[in-house]
Amino acid sequence: MQDDRQPGPLAGFTVGVTAARRADELGALLLRRGASVVHAPALRIVPLADDTELLAATKELIDHAPDVVVATTAIGFRGWVEAADGWGHGEALLDRLRTVELLARGPKVKGAIRAAGLTEHWSPASESMAEVLDRLLSEGVSGRRIALQLHGEPLPGFVESLRAGGADVVLIPVYRWMPPQDLAPLDRLLDAALTGSLDAIAFTSAPAAASLLSRADERGQLHELLDALDHDVLAACVGPVTALPLQARGVDTVQPQRFRLGPLVQLIGVELPARARALPIAGRRVEIRGHAVLVDDELRPVPPAGMALLRALARRPGWVVSRADLLRALPGAGRDEHAVETAMARLRTALGAPKLIQTVVKRGYRLSLDPVSDGKYGDAKYGDGDYADGAYAGTPAS
Repeated sequence: MQDDRQPGPLAGFTVGVTAARRADELGALLLRRGASVVHAPALRIVPLADDTELLAATKELIDHAPDVVVATTAIGFRGWVEAADGWGHGEALLDRLRTVELLARGPKVKGAIRAAGLTEHWSPASESMAEVLDRLLSEGVSGRRIALQLHGEPLPGFVESLRAGGADVVLIPVYRWMPPQDLAPLDRLLDAALTGSLDAIAFTSAPAAASLLSRADERGQLHELLDALDHDVLAACVGPVTALPLQARGVDTVQPQRFRLGPLVQLIGVELPARARALPIAGRRVEIRGHAVLVDDELRPVPPAGMALLRALARRPGWVVSRADLLRALPGAGRDEHAVETAMARLRTALGAPKLIQTVVKRGYRLSLDPVSDGKYGDAKYGDGDYADGAYAGTPAS
């Protein structure tokens, strides 16, 4: 059991949440591990009962039975049945589904199917639509009528493959994703990602990922966002389908082995600390995180200006960094080097250990890096390798 006195694995990190549903659950899991959470719904869901396209597709399916129905999401399948019931077609829909080959994408969908009093014919162990497609194509789809419950966005590769095989594909648009009515939270999340205030973004649906990219493009910031996701901000996706819009833009993503919120948070809790820089400074172990620093496992929150200075010093651990260079690292500091002295004083106070940073008279500042003798802090932790290559030994203090 984790010692409550110890900071959680995500303490000092900020994670963005783009989910439209289950956001509270995801946020609570992240907070429990110590993260700060920025919630910005990237989507909203069109109410089912107002969707005339779904009503027409439901009537068509009841009147003309398909050979196969593929259920892709639990919320979508439940919503479909509930909407049909509201229109007075609920029993007719269930009767029709009892007569067809009903495929479920995963265990949650199976649960929704069985809760409706139905039984699925098959479900893939991988929860992958690719495995569903492989099964259908291996059985042969020529001349078969296949109904596909969509889950908020089209599945063009899936549909095109079935149609190329000779299938008649019927689309069941159970609910639609739309941009959020209030874009301000999403814009704030984008700003945080671009200014280095965000360490990771958790994506739980492909439409949410696509919506974030689209909003960045509308603001003329798509290139900057992709660059941030490439270098500074971890893109953590609940599964491979969710990752597709990001991967299509060349963004590397991480995904848990099990496509669930719990494993996603656990993965973030491993990935972000692994990215943090740990240095032996003045006899202390110092780990630099997103908006805080661990000093011998004690979490010390640091103001943004202080974090900017600390990162500038840590890029060249043990080397003297001039006030002019540090001034350039400060956000919006202008030309007065006094701003460096003020921010440095606040940084030392925040760290609670003034000796971690040494003032080099008339030259600047440097981290009081310890000589490494036992390999405890491996070379990989230093990032640019200056210290590991012996740069510190050749850098005079004054």
